[in-house]
Amino acid sequence: MIFDLPEAHALVAKQDLPIPAWLFAWAASIVLIASFFALAAAWRKPQFEEESWRPSAAWLTTVLRSWPLQVLCGGLGVFLLGVGIYSAIHGTEAPDRNFAITFFFVTAWIGFPFASALLGNVFPIFNPWRAIARVAGRAHSLVARRRMPHLAYPEKLGRWPAAAGLLGFVWLEVVYGSSGGVAVGLEPHAAGVAACVYSVYTLTMMALFGTDVWCSRGEIFSVYFGMFSQLAPFGLKDGRIGRRRPLAAATHWATTVPGSTAVVIASIASTSFDGAEDGAYKQGLAHVGSWIEGLGVGPLATIRITDSLFMAATVLAVAGVYLLGVKGMRSVPGAPAFRTLTRGFAHSLIPIALAYLVAHYFSLFVYQEQAQFTYLFSDPLGTSTTDLFGTAEYGIDFNALTPNIIWYVQVAALLVGHVVGLTLAHDRALVYWPDYRRASRSQYWMLAVMVAFTCFGLYLLSVGGA
Repeated sequence: MIFDLPEAHALVAKQDLPIPAWLFAWAASIVLIASFFALAAAWRKPQFEEESWRPSAAWLTTVLRSWPLQVLCGGLGVFLLGVGIYSAIHGTEAPDRNFAITFFFVTAWIGFPFASALLGNVFPIFNPWRAIARVAGRAHSLVARRRMPHLAYPEKLGRWPAAAGLLGFVWLEVVYGSSGGVAVGLEPHAAGVAACVYSVYTLTMMALFGTDVWCSRGEIFSVYFGMFSQLAPFGLKDGRIGRRRPLAAATHWATTVPGSTAVVIASIASTSFDGAEDGAYKQGLAHVGSWIEGLGVGPLATIRITDSLFMAATVLAVAGVYLLGVKGMRSVPGAPAFRTLTRGFAHSLIPIALAYLVAHYFSLFVYQEQAQFTYLFSDPLGTSTTDLFGTAEYGIDFNALTPNIIWYVQVAALLVGHVVGLTLAHDRALVYWPDYRRASRSQYWMLAVMVAFTCFGLYLLSVGGA
């Protein structure tokens, strides 16, 4: 991770755990198995295929979708992006004192998934690139008196650009910003340059394919945050804000758009790698790094090459575990095509992706948001020359969370996430196998997938990597 703050990593040393990690893993497996048999016995008809949509009051939609609020929130997003880029390029190179690093990699990157899972897709109204593109498009229409023509987006690409971009973003933070065991992290200047490059790239793609199309397919953050919003009880349908059955919207998110499964897998794998880098992978990274350095490669390049290899291996491992479970389901009579199963069960991994985020970044978010809303806002450049709000001398209260609270939140997140994922998988199985016996039989494989992910997550916690 990007901060040299042991407490912010939610690190709980193995010897300090209130209950041994292996016992938690055993208990978690028992809970998953018990949940599986309870679902098999009592859950015999799909419950999440229909959202049970209930539109909200018309005035609420009018207010939340009004142009003044759109302009205000979009303008805020553009302003904060600008502050982040300016701070990154012109401010201190100390990551923990520069507004940009915490804002980009904690407040936005972690905060929006949490907010989206609870409240729905809140990012579009704040999306700075969407705001800029919409203003530019409107200005072009007024001047040219016609709408800007767009290219047809290749449907086969689907969300693959977002999946690749997601891994690229994490690679920039975790691998490019790596410094060999000393958590100095990504230099703010590099983050600022990357933000500028990404802004140019995104606005170009929006101009080519259209703002809404690119946001739904290729724009990393819109797709990533939007994925988690499918779990929320609130959403937008036919231009109307309303309530829906929690989790139900996720069931069709990945079924028709290529690359959606890759986005979920990339999310789980990237968080897993970040959690394992300083824990479970530490010895392996050191061993492979020594071998690469022996070939005459420089120290920094060795670190980045080694981390890149392990990150790629993590992606392949997560994908392999999931695809092995899908392959196993194909052995059940009446199973649909492999591709159908791959896409059809991808949504069951979204709660796991959220659980990994909570387990790995919960304490980091709590601690760094104290910094974000005190000294980083007052002194965004980190140069100790400004104190805009009188809070530049504030610090982080690491006593806000105890190690036991952190540990229990992490374990609870992993357990709840996997039980919810198992429930969604069972519900989808009843769609593909109307005979509940065959549906339950198919889910032996998904149970194995969930147990594997749960034990891996708990292992990362136990060795201080999550």
